[in-house]
Amino acid sequence: MYFYEIHEGDEDLGTAVLLGHERQIAPDEFFALVKKARALLLDSFEEDSLSEAIANELQRTAGFVHVSDDKLLASVAVGETDEDTYLVVEDEGDRAIYLSRDDEDRPLA
Repeated sequence: MYFYEIHEGDEDLGTAVLLGHERQIAPDEFFALVKKARALLLDSFEEDSLSEAIANELQRTAGFVHVSDDKLLASVAVGETDEDTYLVVEDEGDRAIYLSRDDEDRPLA
């Protein structure tokens, strides 16, 4: 399996998507497929981002697998200690991120 990435600019956080394909596709061929899908979808897509829309289109038309959250079976956070290493559990399709900090009076930036 070979993997490919689509993302929307360096400043957009969380807009990268991964795709997998059984065969190795040359970067310029993958680029051409993405540009074709982008042109088709640019003015109308229902997904949260253009990247996701393109990934779904390539899954429908070009044999890619969009590695989306619904295909994620397990997530493990690893850390230096046993307490920092744990299984992230989903609850009805939702995942939560818990943050802690030492200084409660310090504002979040």
